[in-house]
Amino acid sequence: MAIDPETGPETGYQKISIELSRNLSLLHITMMGVGMMIGAGVFIGVGNSVRVAGPGGVILTFALNAVIALFTAMSYAELSSAVPRAGGAYNFARIAFGRGTSFLAGWMEWFASSVAGSLYAVTFALYTVHYLSQLGIIQLSGIQLAFLEKGVAVLVASLFIYINYRGATETGTMGVLFTLGQTLTLAFIALVGIGTAILDPGRLANFQPFLPNGWDKLLITMGFTYVAFEGFEVIAQAGDEAIDPRRNLPKAMLYSILIVVFTYVGVAFAAIVGVKDVGQPAWVWIGNFGGTGFGEAISRLLPSFGSFLVTITVIFASTSALNATIYSATRASYALGRDRMLPTIFSRLHPRRRTPYMALLFTGGLVLLVAVFLPTMDVASSASMMFLFLFFIVNLCVIRIRRNMADEMTYGFVMPLFPFPPIAAILIQAVLAGWLIHMSHIAWVVGPAWVISGIAIYRFFSRHKAMRTEDEIVVLQEEPIPTKGEYRILVSVANPATAVTLAQNCYRFCQAKGEATEVEVINMVPVPPQVPLSDASKYTSAGEEAITEAMIYLAPRYTFGSTIRYCRNYARGIISAATERKADLLIMGWQGHRGRGFLLGSTVDPVLERATCNIAVFKDCRKQKYMKVLVPYAGGPNATFALETATVMVEKEGGRVIVFHVAPPGEPTEDIDAFLDETVPRLNVSRSLFESKYSISRDRLNSVQEESKDYDVVIIGATRDPLFRQRVMGSFPEEFARHCQIPLIMVKAKHTLQSFIKRWF
Repeated sequence: MAIDPETGPETGYQKISIELSRNLSLLHITMMGVGMMIGAGVFIGVGNSVRVAGPGGVILTFALNAVIALFTAMSYAELSSAVPRAGGAYNFARIAFGRGTSFLAGWMEWFASSVAGSLYAVTFALYTVHYLSQLGIIQLSGIQLAFLEKGVAVLVASLFIYINYRGATETGTMGVLFTLGQTLTLAFIALVGIGTAILDPGRLANFQPFLPNGWDKLLITMGFTYVAFEGFEVIAQAGDEAIDPRRNLPKAMLYSILIVVFTYVGVAFAAIVGVKDVGQPAWVWIGNFGGTGFGEAISRLLPSFGSFLVTITVIFASTSALNATIYSATRASYALGRDRMLPTIFSRLHPRRRTPYMALLFTGGLVLLVAVFLPTMDVASSASMMFLFLFFIVNLCVIRIRRNMADEMTYGFVMPLFPFPPIAAILIQAVLAGWLIHMSHIAWVVGPAWVISGIAIYRFFSRHKAMRTEDEIVVLQEEPIPTKGEYRILVSVANPATAVTLAQNCYRFCQAKGEATEVEVINMVPVPPQVPLSDASKYTSAGEEAITEAMIYLAPRYTFGSTIRYCRNYARGIISAATERKADLLIMGWQGHRGRGFLLGSTVDPVLERATCNIAVFKDCRKQKYMKVLVPYAGGPNATFALETATVMVEKEGGRVIVFHVAPPGEPTEDIDAFLDETVPRLNVSRSLFESKYSISRDRLNSVQEESKDYDVVIIGATRDPLFRQRVMGSFPEEFARHCQIPLIMVKAKHTLQSFIKRWF
């Protein structure tokens, strides 16, 4: 009996959930990553890289690619430690960007890994059949040899499909054995090369000239060989089956990068120094053989058994990489089926082996189809391009998730120097993806065709069938606004006790903006993580009461709508609603807890930072009339919006707005009167309503606190300092707001999306 992983079999009492077993140790997943990296590409890559970039170029190609790959590996490590589930880039994109982007990530990962698997199967067949032909064991004509190669490719691919069907323990054990075999063999070749150079230093002359074709050729070779560092995706796919994933996944990714970079550089060095007395520069001689240049060079280095050793090494490498890619592709399609992005048949688990056997069946069919019928090298270039696209998406994901959801995540690893590594990786990977056109024009046809087909599947199937996840914000109840006003105000209410206060203050803005104003009251239902999504509707009673209180006050006067939404994170829900509704103004109360790096609170901080509309956050503003309003002045757009808010809140008959500036001794004061003369005419109020006031003091915070004691409300603009400076040095507006004992309104003016670097630094 097949079992659905989400529901399990029905019993008379409850549903039993079925999940993947955790059997993969740190050694298992590290070797899986190494096995996927050290595939056929390194053997083909050495000869072609030497031909294009020269003897020094091949060394730099692998070394520089390792540095770039390390940046992306850190992104994978951070995300995998926080989201240790099967799916890899698919899951990261689902959390960071939503369903559409995540489906494309999973769709591309499935294709890229499957086609890479077919490449490794064909590589195994080519080298095995070629070596047996050299020994005279096989004596066939060209077309017969080609059919035999295809047959061997099908057999070896089928073998590893069956191994993956047997389960993760067998998969991991076989992968460890094959990967250890290839790594030890390559390490032996590297040590022989180093020993040869020590005993015969004259061979180092093979590195002259170091870069005969110039530095620019490195971009071509780096783009061609970068896929040799793609193994951290298969490690991320093991999240559901790894032992202690938050600890072991990041370690495995970083360990695998270190292992392969020393291996690549070592064997490339051995290939260069292995050639002697060939009548031309060694690098030219190796380059003339193209993809087989590595094997020819090692045959010179080890004339007695070099050819056999290279063949054995390629067999080890291609089989271990084949195993890893089938595993990765299967888990990618399983994750798509699990979340209903693909038909649910992809998510079926075998009742006894607990492996996703149907996803494996479809993956195996794709691997065999490509291995037999398609021009593998060109399609493999498409796979390489898609891996670069995946890495691009993952680096965007780590930035977005750290920025928007860090407080919700439990990290086992946090990358240093954030956000510089992912930004550097994004820029470089975009360049390398562009340079892949020099390797295959067909790749730029096949790759986009696969993506377009994925977009069509998502549009007509996946977006309608996709299962809701806990990271999404879901509308539980909605009363839509019947008409669209010219000015949209979104009021976030959380507590029935404060709903009327927020409605009263919203009413002042409505009066200022006129009858064309539309108001929507929204309540976010923060369902606890341990509560199933199906029970979210049980938590709506407080929201319904709060909305009713606000509706009684606002609905008779203005166009009114209301929405109740489920969310796991309050701030993210409010930001999403403001963006979706295209709000001009967001009004909210002082919500959220302090701690864990928050200046004002877990809700207020993210909303002020990320919402792009005008924002007004009210703290203890229960008064009906505000006769004296204090506006601390520091310049900038937030000061202008603070002044506009003051004109809305202050009583027009007898009210006063005092704009207050504190300057340190010896420094010039801001020209408040000039600011008022420029700004007030745009607000359609009398200039006589405003006064300017100055103070000279080294303690700005204390001066404003003392001044504010005689006022009904303080309206202060949020800080414009970058986030990094706020965390390290603090911020005056936020510090004042925390200690303010009278009613306070913190405002922030609408802004366009700024660059990430500028926002943080």
